Amino acid sequence: MEKQKLIKLIDVAAGRKKADLVLKNAKIVDVFQTKILIGDIAISDGYIAGIGGSYQGVEERNYTGKYVAPGFIEAHIHIESSYVSPEEFSRVFIPRGTTTILADPHEIVNVAGLKGLDYMVNAAKNAKMDIRYMMPPCVPATNFETSGADLYADDMEDALKTGEVDGLAELMNFPGVINADDKMIDEILMAKKYGARIDGHAPQVVGKDLNAYIAAGPADDHECSTLEEAEERLARGMYLLLREGSVTQDLRKLLPIVNTANSRRCLLSGDDVQAKTAINKGHLDNSIRICIDEGLNPITAIQMATLNPAEYCGLNDRGAIAPGRRADMVVFESLEDFAVEETYILGEKLSQGNEYLGEVNYYPIDSVESSMHVKDFTREKLQLHLNSDKVRAIGVVPGEVLTTEEHVTVRRDGGGNFVYNDQEDVTKIVVVERHHNTGNVNVNLLSGYGIKAGAIAISIGHDSHNIIATGTNDDDIFMAVNELIKQEGGAVVVKDEKVISRMELKIAGLMCNLPAEKMIAQQDALDEAVHEELGVPDNVNPVMTLSFMPLAVIPKLKITDKGLVDVEKNAFVSNELD
Repeated sequence: MEKQKLIKLIDVAAGRKKADLVLKNAKIVDVFQTKILIGDIAISDGYIAGIGGSYQGVEERNYTGKYVAPGFIEAHIHIESSYVSPEEFSRVFIPRGTTTILADPHEIVNVAGLKGLDYMVNAAKNAKMDIRYMMPPCVPATNFETSGADLYADDMEDALKTGEVDGLAELMNFPGVINADDKMIDEILMAKKYGARIDGHAPQVVGKDLNAYIAAGPADDHECSTLEEAEERLARGMYLLLREGSVTQDLRKLLPIVNTANSRRCLLSGDDVQAKTAINKGHLDNSIRICIDEGLNPITAIQMATLNPAEYCGLNDRGAIAPGRRADMVVFESLEDFAVEETYILGEKLSQGNEYLGEVNYYPIDSVESSMHVKDFTREKLQLHLNSDKVRAIGVVPGEVLTTEEHVTVRRDGGGNFVYNDQEDVTKIVVVERHHNTGNVNVNLLSGYGIKAGAIAISIGHDSHNIIATGTNDDDIFMAVNELIKQEGGAVVVKDEKVISRMELKIAGLMCNLPAEKMIAQQDALDEAVHEELGVPDNVNPVMTLSFMPLAVIPKLKITDKGLVDVEKNAFVSNELD
């Protein structure tokens, strides 16, 4: 802060000068003491000068009867999973009360390398939201897949040294950490060299393996799916991120772990939240409503979205309504029926109701376009030869990133090739490498997705983001993949060899370069086509569920362009049963 602005801030706080803006007679949410204070909030140059006693301002607004809380801080989220650009993310999420995010851009960095990070950083400069980035340490996430880029510790040093990134993002390669893989150790040491925070990611890791993982440096985990996992992490000093995303929704089942003794170690997080979800249901505001609905003290819930992440992330200039902190604030009417009415960032009101009030400018996307590089993709590569009618398949778990290993009985033709049986919920799942023209195509089996006709192909395949497709017949799968390549990413739905819906994601095949509403219109039409025409059940998110099937750092079975992966064994496996 400049000297004159600091002097002015002190003068306003002391009552010697008028504030730029005063919110009069507000119900101030005190997240330090979990109580409500009544008084004014005086703002000078975007920062809170004082609270409580009567202040005078150049502009004064009457907030009698209104609650004012700190703006919400998201400690771990992927902008790419919203399917919109950073600028659009800011526009869509600010009306939900989100004022700061710590984003992990490992989706686009896995596709485009450091030029992907550069694009995200530059685009974020056009956003009113404070978008901060963590450096993706797992590019690729595992050695079981072909990624668009390979990053090593030396590639990360400049961004860590200059503060372009706030720390090391989620250590997804937990087997590599536990087994002291050289690449992972070098990256961890690079973060430690600059005193940077390290985020965790350790699904179903317990006991001594968890001790080994935490000893390496990760300080939080958002991958807990059981109370036992949550308690073990809290007992070992980790911060617990309670996740409520578009697909993975763990908040309600984990909330019983939160009590007065440990709530300050708990944070609310979204991880993967589509723009459609944010507009229709909300983001951290929705998580707060769930907490209140489950009986948690409303101010404790707000604390978990404000002060807790601010302190954990080292952002001591925000997270509370207090002197010297950023005037990032949300306004609402009721602690029981929690709904954000206004959002302020640095003292500027940027939303009223669900309407964003600011302007939006966009950074050029030319550096992250043209991300489809597919070689020799033929229909013949879609054949799946099986040596037995009894095989293993990836099992979908609705609402989870986790999958199961299913043992299924399938139909084969005279040559031993898989044939779809409309009496069994088993289809081919295909991964087509799209980064380096390798020609890799891997075909295996998927159970529980529910598709009964046609095919869907997408360019979102966590974390290397190769092309993923499933369908009931090779003709439709082949056409869907080819149409997806032509349109440079997104999603394509085909039935009877006709394209019946598509969603275009021009930014690295991950994000749309259109306003969120236009993207959501495409997404809604695509979801409807998949549910109505292809028969996928309503409880299965068509794109996001399929996009997690290659995520070879989350148990149990996953598929990549190189093969079928048993994550628990940390090894490739055959579809043949042992």
